Amino acid sequence: MTFGQLEIFVALSEAQSFTLTARRLGISQPAVSHALKSLETALNVSLFDRQGSQIVLTPIGAQLLERAREILGLSRTMQQEAASFRGLDTGNLRIGSFGATSSLQLLPDLMSAFHRAYPGIDVFIEEAADDIIVKWLEERRIDMGFVVLPDDRFETIPIATDQFVALVPRQSALAKQERVTLSDLCNDPFIMPESGSVKIVSALFAAAGLTPQTRYRTSQLLSTLSMVGRGQGVSVVAEMAVPAAHPDAPWVIRPLSPAHPRMIGLALHPTAVRSPAVTAFLRIAKTLRTRPRGA
Repeated sequence: MTFGQLEIFVALSEAQSFTLTARRLGISQPAVSHALKSLETALNVSLFDRQGSQIVLTPIGAQLLERAREILGLSRTMQQEAASFRGLDTGNLRIGSFGATSSLQLLPDLMSAFHRAYPGIDVFIEEAADDIIVKWLEERRIDMGFVVLPDDRFETIPIATDQFVALVPRQSALAKQERVTLSDLCNDPFIMPESGSVKIVSALFAAAGLTPQTRYRTSQLLSTLSMVGRGQGVSVVAEMAVPAAHPDAPWVIRPLSPAHPRMIGLALHPTAVRSPAVTAFLRIAKTLRTRPRGA
């Protein structure tokens, strides 16, 4: 059993395709097949079930996948610690990001500061919805990820304070109000954002004993902005996810009354060993904590 075989095993579990795995790793498809066969022979178990052109992890394969990720993570940590001892800041870092809030508002400053301090460390950003980021953290596919706090499943570090706001058409009566209540938003067709905030937004209305007139469900923020701008409904979104509005934009945001803040943080698997790259990134992140616009 070699590290190369484990890397191919992990990559194959994510791509679920010999062809895609070979392309991703820059090796031949026969090399992927040979590595998997050699690993299965060494372990004396079948790691995948072949179902036509697709492959699916066997129960023991799913169990050993977590061990493989642990081993590879420890290997990377050892390499980075050795490089740090030699005075070489090299390595890599995998971060999960959930859309506009973290990818557009938080990561740019973080990445700029990190690359200035550690130009030799490669950072890979993987984007997905909130629940997928959590799944990747649990599977150790990423070293850390942005999550909405609190989250007791992980070790977390608060990074930014955000808040939910009402998104309404500029020409509507609601746009003339300084603040908008959840009850106000129940009088118009509601556009439910499905891109990760749906559980939180639904919980806000439920806690207030209200039910919005959900007529549309959108998976992209740009779709929500466009529909609200055309007067097709109203919505509730995270303030940090919304781009700065042009004076002529057909939509506006208004603070909710009462306010509904949220805290965003970086999360790590509780048993993961922190590599020097992870430690360095967290140290920089703590110095660049952000507050919502207008706070």
